[in-house]
Amino acid sequence: MTDIPLKSIKRSQLNRAGYSKLDSDERDDDHTNGHANGSADMPPSIRPASASFISRKARGKRRADAERGSYADDAEEERTLLADHEREAEEDELERGTHSRLTSSNTSGSRASGKRTSAKDKSRNIPFRPPEKFQNRFPANIVRNQKYNVFTFLPIVLYEQFKFFFNLYFLLVALSQFVPQLRIGFLTTYIAPLAFVLAVTMGKEAYDDYKRNLRDKEANSARYLVLRSHPSSSVVEESHDFLTESIPSSKIRVGDLVCLEKNQRVPADMVLLRTSDQSGTCFIRTDQLDGETDWKLKVAVPTCQKLHSDEELLGLDAEIYADAPIKDIHTFIGTFSVNSPIGNRDDVPLEPVPKIEPLTVENVLWSNTVLAAGSAVGFVIYTGSETRAVMNTSHPETKMGLLDLEINRLAKILCAVTFAMSFAMVALNGFRGQWYIYVFRFLILFSSIIPISLRVNLDMGKTVYSHLIMNDNEIPETIVRTSTLPEELGRIEYLLSDKTGTLTQNEMELKKLHMGTISYGADSMDEVAHQLALAFGLSSEQAFAAQGQTPTGIQFSTRGRRDMSSRLKDVVLSLALCHNVTPVSNDDGTVTYQASSPDEVAIVKWTESVGLTLVFRDRTRMQLQTPEGTRMEFEVLDIFPFTSESKRMGIVVRDVSSGEILFLQKGADVVMTKIVMRNDWLEEECGNMAREGLRTLVIGRKRLSEQTYGMFKERYHEASIQLQNRNDEMASVVAEFLERDLELLGLTGVEDKLQDDVKSTIELLRNAGIKIWMLTGDKIETATCIAISTKLVARNQYIHQVAKLTTSDQAKRELEFLQAKQDCCLVIDGQSLQLCLDLFKIEFIEISTKLSAVVACRCSPTQKADVARLIRKHTRKRVCCIGDGGNDVSMIQASDVGVGIVGKEGKQASLAADFSVNQFSYLTKLLLWHGRNSYKRSAKLAQFVIHRGLIISIMQCVFSAIFYFAPIALYQGWLMVGYATLYTMAPVFSLVLDRDVNEDVALLYPELYKELVKGRALSYKTFFMWLMISVYQGGAIMIMSLVLFENEFLNIVSISFTALILNELIMVAVEITTWHVYMVLSEIVTLMIYAVSIVFLPEYFDLAFVTTVRFAWKVAVIVAVSSLPLYLYKLIRSRVRPSTSSKLI
Repeated sequence: MTDIPLKSIKRSQLNRAGYSKLDSDERDDDHTNGHANGSADMPPSIRPASASFISRKARGKRRADAERGSYADDAEEERTLLADHEREAEEDELERGTHSRLTSSNTSGSRASGKRTSAKDKSRNIPFRPPEKFQNRFPANIVRNQKYNVFTFLPIVLYEQFKFFFNLYFLLVALSQFVPQLRIGFLTTYIAPLAFVLAVTMGKEAYDDYKRNLRDKEANSARYLVLRSHPSSSVVEESHDFLTESIPSSKIRVGDLVCLEKNQRVPADMVLLRTSDQSGTCFIRTDQLDGETDWKLKVAVPTCQKLHSDEELLGLDAEIYADAPIKDIHTFIGTFSVNSPIGNRDDVPLEPVPKIEPLTVENVLWSNTVLAAGSAVGFVIYTGSETRAVMNTSHPETKMGLLDLEINRLAKILCAVTFAMSFAMVALNGFRGQWYIYVFRFLILFSSIIPISLRVNLDMGKTVYSHLIMNDNEIPETIVRTSTLPEELGRIEYLLSDKTGTLTQNEMELKKLHMGTISYGADSMDEVAHQLALAFGLSSEQAFAAQGQTPTGIQFSTRGRRDMSSRLKDVVLSLALCHNVTPVSNDDGTVTYQASSPDEVAIVKWTESVGLTLVFRDRTRMQLQTPEGTRMEFEVLDIFPFTSESKRMGIVVRDVSSGEILFLQKGADVVMTKIVMRNDWLEEECGNMAREGLRTLVIGRKRLSEQTYGMFKERYHEASIQLQNRNDEMASVVAEFLERDLELLGLTGVEDKLQDDVKSTIELLRNAGIKIWMLTGDKIETATCIAISTKLVARNQYIHQVAKLTTSDQAKRELEFLQAKQDCCLVIDGQSLQLCLDLFKIEFIEISTKLSAVVACRCSPTQKADVARLIRKHTRKRVCCIGDGGNDVSMIQASDVGVGIVGKEGKQASLAADFSVNQFSYLTKLLLWHGRNSYKRSAKLAQFVIHRGLIISIMQCVFSAIFYFAPIALYQGWLMVGYATLYTMAPVFSLVLDRDVNEDVALLYPELYKELVKGRALSYKTFFMWLMISVYQGGAIMIMSLVLFENEFLNIVSISFTALILNELIMVAVEITTWHVYMVLSEIVTLMIYAVSIVFLPEYFDLAFVTTVRFAWKVAVIVAVSSLPLYLYKLIRSRVRPSTSSKLI
């Protein structure tokens, strides 16, 4: 081993640590000679190991060179990354030439990987059977969705409650009662309501967190089988040296080999090594990760799939490189490297080592997905907080309704009124004595001006509204996920909607096939089936004719104009092959198609309907059944899946019978136009189909020779194992060899059916004054057509299209035009939208928000969310966003009110939304009826509860003023407790059942909704009206009670309090528009409760006086003076200036 020259390798590595460089020729010669001579002199058993070491060193050099850009400014960090002692250790291990070198090299690689796993770079090289010290560097695989722990629960919950002015005010009032000089009445009068609200809130939070904790424990304790080496064996040589160990999910660590069974949740992000399917594929369900309901096909690492058994994985001297963890679930960059030959190490390896295979997202199982069929073995690469599922779990901020914000502002005004009244009382008394203490005592006496019962009543009201929405039979299965926002449904001014699956059903059906000179519509598909059968029949005759030496004209069809049957066969065959659809047999014998896009399923179903059926599909093969019943078999060589960036999908197949290699590709016309051969019909026909509302796909084909495909495969593999710019390099290779001069076969038009009642719903919402924006990823022509067909664009309304803007001057001209013509509908593409947002954000939003309708095409999810935020920020109006897919989640969470549709794209949008519905048409009733009622009821309830607190405070003020400004409580103890609960709560709360118009009128006249968005039901005007009413009624009741004063103070309390209760019951009756049976019962039952309670409160009521006629007429006079004028005012106003809604009743 001493004659193996390793100096050149060592010196080139030391050079990176700051040593002088070698000449390139000298370095290359040393490396070449050393490698050759060393190999010649080494025994056979050592050669593979040496090759493995040298290749790994070269690979490490390339990777370190690639990383040097990140550390170029930090020499110290670079020296640390390439520590000398680690290289020396690796060389010493090589010279020993034993199996222990393999284990040690893995450990060394682990150390180097550990160095790389820093705050700046979390990429990793994970060896098989990693040491425990290496595994401990990564996060524990613990699921934690709890919001609190034992120490943080109280502080966080209390902060969340007392950051609102309401609760903070009452906390201060309650705390003041612990000061003897400030105590007034029962301590419980002030403590109990606040304690009740806090107890309910904390109880709810504690229960929810407890349930989260249980779910976390269940997930963390789920058992999984992990392959382990035998404790006494560092390297597994025989099958009996392994064992399977059942461990909980929380104990799984990076580098573990986890065995998965059917319907088992994937516990961590892992590379798929082996599956029970011979083809090395498996299906997973990802609905909990991305909301998609279609099964996804995943592919095992080919080298591992070829092994005879799972336990052989433990004998691999291999490592997996995984890029740093990121949020994107559609992207993964990694490599699988075998460092020494598989099998007996004394044999000459059949394949060169090290062998590097690229790893993509197809080879990875993300955590929280579920294995749909079979069994699999995975290699864990990310755990805990580094998994894609956890990184994509966002905790959106709690949304607060506009009504709550308005009431919070009113509370601050009421607080100012309380301070003013308290200071005025002390000032009128000449600031005598300890006046500052008297100020605080008056503040506490008047504290009922801001009633804590308001928060309780509003929260209970929201619960009632949510219950009514979820139990409405006309909008079944509607779910209220955020119970604090029902009132927001009545304040919406902007509606941002997705198109596919929201306005449309996401049910695709191929309606049109165009081949340049002929077009087939939905009514001529029988002719397609006939021509296809004829084409396959002719193909058989052609074979027989060739044998009989009688060639037919079809043999020469490629030179001239091929006959229509043959051309049709090419198109249908290409459509039947170019997809990622897999037929899956169900338990009942039926076959369903699984794919990531409903467009592809629609096309495969169409090829089946015309006679060419997909009967089998795995990773490497595909079988089609012809109209004659025979089977055609194709070998799948490469697949290039569809992405939102590429907008196309390609596949390379080999016909098993003929050996012909075909590259087939389909995609959007905007990208395919540049790829297919020049033609004079494609652009025009795409526009025609788009105007019909069809989704267009261009299909092209290219024949490849074995030599061309071999060159492509070699270059593509080289690009696929790069760690820097891998995707760009792979795309450039595909473009160079495949995506050039494709033969244009045809154009398909797929219809996406509209949702039920979409037209009438949009028309109603437009009439309600709601401005509707459609944000879609579709192209501008299709989106325009859908906008017209859904009535988003009014009849004869001008549509202004803005597309492909590239300069600021162009954007400025378009904005100037829109400013001059604001009655048009704007249709803008994503590129132009981004340009306008980058250069003229304020101007664009200001102009576009004044338009009646806007359609934004080719929008990314981020753009959708940005538009929602900009509209909210600029207009300060309520924005509702509705969508059905995972790409709509960011938009939904960025809105004031998010509505998710349970659709074919899954439940992710529904789960992230505030309201979940089944159809877009449910919005009509949700907004125009339930939104109206929720807002109007809460506004009336809030103002009445404020009135209830104000009137008793005014009475207290009058009482104190007459009795020498003494801070003495008028009502104490149980009277104050009963006033806010037993004596008035039920009638006041029954206002949540009131309605100003019936349902038919609200839906028939959507124009009524325009009044709601103005916020007139609860405004400063209405607030000050109720303030004046409270001042008048409180003063009238107290002054009249003093005028009719008997000889005892007790009589003042009984007369005034009874008049107050009756006045409140009458005011509730006056405010009710539509009576409900519960309203009548609440009024009667409350009055009976009050009458009975008088008997049990002799310290407040003189029964001998209360039961007299004198008491009754005095109370009646007081109530008449306080409430009759207001009733007359309301009656006259309803005649002179009736409300818009009352005119329709």
